[in-house]
Amino acid sequence: MTTYLALAFVLLIVAGWLLLRRAGTQQQQAGLPEGRVVYTDTGAWNRVEDPLFSRRHLIAGKPDYLVEQNASVIPVEVKPNRSAPQPYESDILQLATYCLLVEETYGQPPEHGLIRYEDQTFAVDYTPELRETLLATLDAMRRDATAADVDRSHGHAGRCRACGFRTDCAQRLA
Repeated sequence: MTTYLALAFVLLIVAGWLLLRRAGTQQQQAGLPEGRVVYTDTGAWNRVEDPLFSRRHLIAGKPDYLVEQNASVIPVEVKPNRSAPQPYESDILQLATYCLLVEETYGQPPEHGLIRYEDQTFAVDYTPELRETLLATLDAMRRDATAADVDRSHGHAGRCRACGFRTDCAQRLA
């Protein structure tokens, strides 16, 4: 009987070790930093999270991951099918939004956030200047939402082909 209990105990230890190792491998494959994953919107770890919400700025968002590291919460946005020598401005602003939501939700702004592309990870500092750029962009978006007409903000025909407003847009490229 004692042998069976000892064997069961050893099997439990091995199973626990394998689960921890698997979680660490998933974290590395996702390009996440060391730390405890406290939020995920990717379906990983079989968790479904509510969006983060800012009453002050009336924005909500679901970052791919939030990782707690050294008493700070770091947002991570994963773009697995994107590759570029530097992060796109839209991705930086999306990450800045998550930084602002972390600041409001956890009471402390993160020093930075991470954007993970297919082949590399970019650390983006959450500076007061980036925060101000984000808030100015949000104000401009709110103004545009109530405007009768808004100028096209890009020069990419592919974006126009995928746009739901292309049939009504006098500035469409495709």
